[in-house]
Amino acid sequence: MQTMLKQRAPAAVGKQAQALPLVAPKIGRARSVVVAQAAPATAKVAKPAVSRDLVDKCINAIRFLAIDAVNKSKSGHPGMPMGCAPMGYVLWNEVMKYNPKDPYWFNRDRFVLSAGHGSMFQYAMLHLTGYDSVPLEQVKQFRQWDSLTPGHPENFVTPGVEVTTGPLGQGICNAVGLAVAEAHLAARFNKPDVKPIVDHYTYCILGDGCMMEGISNEACSLAGHWGLGKLIALYDDNKISIDGHTDISFTENVAKRYEALGWHVIHVINGNTDIDGLRAAIAQAKAVKDKPTLIKVSTLIGYGSPNKADTHDVHGAPLGPEETAATRKNLGWEYPEFEVPQDVYDVFRAAIKRGDDAETEWKQACEEYKAKYPKDWAEFEALTSCKLPDNWADALPSFTPEDKQLATRQHSQTMINALAPVLPGLVGGSADLAPSNLTLMWISGDFQKGSYAERNIRFGVREHAMGAICNGIALHRSGLIPYCATFYIFTDYMRNAMRMSALSEAGVIYVMTHDSIGLGEDGPTHQPVEHLASFRAMPNMMMMRPAGGNETAGAYKIAVENRKRPTTIALSRQNMPNLPGTSVEGVAKGGYIIRNSQGNPDVIIMGTGSELQLCVDAADILEKEGKKVRVVSFPCWELFEEQSAEYKESVLPKAIEARVSVEAGSSFGWAKYIGLKGKHVGIDDFGASAPAPVLYEKYGITTPKVVEAARAVIA
Repeated sequence: MQTMLKQRAPAAVGKQAQALPLVAPKIGRARSVVVAQAAPATAKVAKPAVSRDLVDKCINAIRFLAIDAVNKSKSGHPGMPMGCAPMGYVLWNEVMKYNPKDPYWFNRDRFVLSAGHGSMFQYAMLHLTGYDSVPLEQVKQFRQWDSLTPGHPENFVTPGVEVTTGPLGQGICNAVGLAVAEAHLAARFNKPDVKPIVDHYTYCILGDGCMMEGISNEACSLAGHWGLGKLIALYDDNKISIDGHTDISFTENVAKRYEALGWHVIHVINGNTDIDGLRAAIAQAKAVKDKPTLIKVSTLIGYGSPNKADTHDVHGAPLGPEETAATRKNLGWEYPEFEVPQDVYDVFRAAIKRGDDAETEWKQACEEYKAKYPKDWAEFEALTSCKLPDNWADALPSFTPEDKQLATRQHSQTMINALAPVLPGLVGGSADLAPSNLTLMWISGDFQKGSYAERNIRFGVREHAMGAICNGIALHRSGLIPYCATFYIFTDYMRNAMRMSALSEAGVIYVMTHDSIGLGEDGPTHQPVEHLASFRAMPNMMMMRPAGGNETAGAYKIAVENRKRPTTIALSRQNMPNLPGTSVEGVAKGGYIIRNSQGNPDVIIMGTGSELQLCVDAADILEKEGKKVRVVSFPCWELFEEQSAEYKESVLPKAIEARVSVEAGSSFGWAKYIGLKGKHVGIDDFGASAPAPVLYEKYGITTPKVVEAARAVIA
């Protein structure tokens, strides 16, 4: 049954906006807030403490900070902040719990601007509410070199920004991850007889572009399945994209889609002026505990601009001097560029005391919790300190050449289950491939609605959303260490989320199995070839391809230690030996010698993963021919490049030009280490469907071919 709430009639913005015939909201006779289900009796709407005229003034201050900053930078997106300003006012001044003077207070509500192109909206809110990271001078430096107000929100640049957004759809997925982290920690630590110590909401504003991107549907499907009641998304339904009005390509019923995904859906018909409607919608959203809420807020992009509102012209370009002057006149804004009236500051800066009071109250609740549950408090404090437990790495096993040959995906399973008991923040799962990726933690059940305290996350066949959700979990800043898994080939589906991990300094661990043509019969659609090269090219991403158990342990040690740097671990389907000389310590160097003839080598053979064995076998043959051979394991190029020049010279002396690289992947990039005279044994084709040994033979990735290449470079 669909019911409606009667709210104040949609109207122009106070006395300032009565001359707005060209931009008036297109509203029929329907009441302002349409609710997709009966309103819960517990929904309460807070009585506003600020007069309506002053509210309108505060809203216009948001708009004009955005307009002026975009004009000054000569680039940007003013339309979204102008349309979403009422949402910003209600969220930041009446709803959200945060402390501007302590941006990383644990129990703050999280806000995500999924429509990251409208970044001046977020910077305006941070400035107005008193965050030290965005003084007025930084607003004026919008989109300039070395400013704290870059073109899209960046969490590693601007305190107060939770996640980095820009690629549309990523932000709402991050918001799902933030909500997952809150739900998980609340279930683990909150107690019924004391005030909750984990109790915060995640709010997200997303736009039409986010709704069009498939990643948002993947993540929101999961959010509905999980019943994340503390996730509230406000959909800026302005029906404009870069190409023009969205009805040229996007006419679906978004509200019905989200209802089908298991969300509670509310429609605020007039998001331009119906402040009470926004208040009521958010109050209802908070009253629904077992579903995430989508509040569809119909707005006019560029609200207030007489000639550009409701057009794509205001989406991604400055208003310009003439239209800015017309908009000032239209909205009755008599203040010059970048000036904010003191009474507006007074309203927004009240957030400083509110936030301090909220944090103080939370700390008192923590003291009560600590007194009653000292053991749980110690675990909570240790986890949320984001410091790794003492001696955690001692849990990683070591291996000898006599140990059974296993695939590195099996060694990965061993590492995950060795670490799970000693790393209480380790959470993660697979995109419907857990039996193949071997990523289940045996000590835990599944994170599901009603069992949020469990640590195995079932992502389903949703690789792209999986990566972005893990970014949100990592950026919750609560000590959780997320990992996610699929076949290495399917990083193609999630590449942008992985790039955002690297950019955002989110230490996600990507467990990627079936790492080469060695997976065999599934054929070229499933055989990664160029992927190692592509991730080695990605800044701030560590690309690991371990050989055997010791190197897999080393890869996990590095991955866990690096909380501001994601790691991709490429793991084999086929078995391989634990070669003499491989070690955890060697992995930390990125490239290291595992075998060395006495004296200067005649040839250096280097390899990774399953092909390292071919290097060793080739060395055996060449040494019998009287050649001096050095074998180098190269599990991580990035770490090798970070070593001293002296160390790199000790492993790869410049004087030794006879070099061979061996890897069942693209030759691209190896010239850096083998030089112009070197040879690569690998594959620069798409692979084929056949058993793995046949493929290695047909593509010439064999011991005889390595020996042949070595002889050629020695000659």
